[in-house]
Amino acid sequence: MKKVATLLTDHFEHWGLTHVFGIPGKAISPILFELLETDIEFVLSKHEAASGFEASGYAMMKDTPAVAIGTSGPGGTNLLTAAGQAKAFHAPLLIITGHPSMKDTGKSQGQDSSMFGTDLCRMFEPVTKFSARVENSERLEPLLCHALEKAVTGVKGPVHLSIPFDVLIDETEPFLLDIPDALPMVSPEIHKIIPLLEKAERPILFLGKGVHASNAYEEVQAVAEQWQVPVITTPGGKGTFRSDHELSLGAFGLGGTTEAKDYLKEKTDLMLVLGTRLSDMSIPGFTEDMLPDHIVHFDYEPTFICKSLKAPTTAILGDLKTNLQALLSHASGTEKVHRQLPQKNEELLNIPSTTRMSAVSVIREMRKALPDEAVVFGDDGSHSFYGIRHFDIHKPGTYFFDDIFGAMGNGIGFSIGAALAAPETPVVCLTGDGCMFMHGTEISTAYNYDAPVLFILMNNERLDMVEKGMRKMIGTSIGGVYETPLDGEQFATSMGLEAFKCHTPQEISEAIQKALRIIKETRKPVVVEAIVDGDEIPPTMGRQ
Repeated sequence: MKKVATLLTDHFEHWGLTHVFGIPGKAISPILFELLETDIEFVLSKHEAASGFEASGYAMMKDTPAVAIGTSGPGGTNLLTAAGQAKAFHAPLLIITGHPSMKDTGKSQGQDSSMFGTDLCRMFEPVTKFSARVENSERLEPLLCHALEKAVTGVKGPVHLSIPFDVLIDETEPFLLDIPDALPMVSPEIHKIIPLLEKAERPILFLGKGVHASNAYEEVQAVAEQWQVPVITTPGGKGTFRSDHELSLGAFGLGGTTEAKDYLKEKTDLMLVLGTRLSDMSIPGFTEDMLPDHIVHFDYEPTFICKSLKAPTTAILGDLKTNLQALLSHASGTEKVHRQLPQKNEELLNIPSTTRMSAVSVIREMRKALPDEAVVFGDDGSHSFYGIRHFDIHKPGTYFFDDIFGAMGNGIGFSIGAALAAPETPVVCLTGDGCMFMHGTEISTAYNYDAPVLFILMNNERLDMVEKGMRKMIGTSIGGVYETPLDGEQFATSMGLEAFKCHTPQEISEAIQKALRIIKETRKPVVVEAIVDGDEIPPTMGRQ
């Protein structure tokens, strides 16, 4: 017989986890006590939401389920945001929250997480794939098994188990669950795609975040090259295709390029939509004359197919990578299609001359200074949309951004978890002062646990996207500008990090190079703060 808490940590070890994230509390303390008997490091975050972000970044980089722990009551409610963000990013996150006592449920209890208090199981239902309470020790095995299956199969995502204190210390028969193998589903419609591609005169590939989730980079490039199809991405699909490829037209939507817009304006006859819901963040500025004659929409499930673009549509359901492999196997031995490729024009930027640096200049210096393999996590804000427009991708799978849920500060946590999962991979967080105000104390977590992240902080002393959006709507703004702005350099140094404040592109270049050397030598995070023009108009004004 083994305690439930012991069985949980046995599973964490069995799954190969090196870190578990969270904040202690009595209700979940038995798990923490058992972690002391393992080689797994418990990462003390500064906020439960951030612990969930960190675990999600760990899961995405390591391609394994990851664990975030929060105590009962507010510890659990703080993790709701992390669950919503993990669901948007398709991160297989196991969230475990506590409850004071199962046997005393129905009596008055502090931080009650049952139906008599803050019902965490019901709260987590909309933002997870599965949420359940383990009401006795015998229920652990079936519920953990079901949660694990839900997290890693189909569309990956977060799951939640609420486990009361007295259940955690109760004993049951030992068991050990392997991570389930995915069972990829191939669409029976896949054979219909090749004739459409062969007769299409102006096709387009529209790539979304699902390409990241399925790790289908090679297959996407092979399809594009086999049928010579130009490629555009959604904001969340940034990083799925090389910017320097002859077929790349950049992004469409917020942060999109004129090349992508112009190509769609000239009318396409076939659009292959790969792994995107086509949300309002992905298709602002999409006009009636851009509608293709036919859409082939690849997605794991049909919920959002035909919801945004009204054109004749063939749905290809199932795993994107597997379906693309099947498509390519059907085309094996056939000659590649030859098409006249669209002209790619070098974008001429009219960077305004002000007393402050342009955000575009920061992105350009980032690209020049960072190695091709550096993985960038874009936090939610205009800084990341500048990256979507101007940060060239030299290696697919090196830029991650969520354009669906959009929790500010998530990039800070995701980058920390990713750096702990793959410490030899250069990890960069592109964030802003608004995001840093929300979850910036997590840079202390990065420092304390040797997560070697380069934080590039764009500081324009405001909540840029909302401030500019309000100005566009009513000619002024309210609550968008900080009366006392963030001093990012002092903020970072107060927590032990080395930091550099930059006012010119030259200073940015030098600071990034210094930061990379420091990170290599010390394995500690570094902050590079870029003071940028608050009046610069970001590439986000196309959304209605």
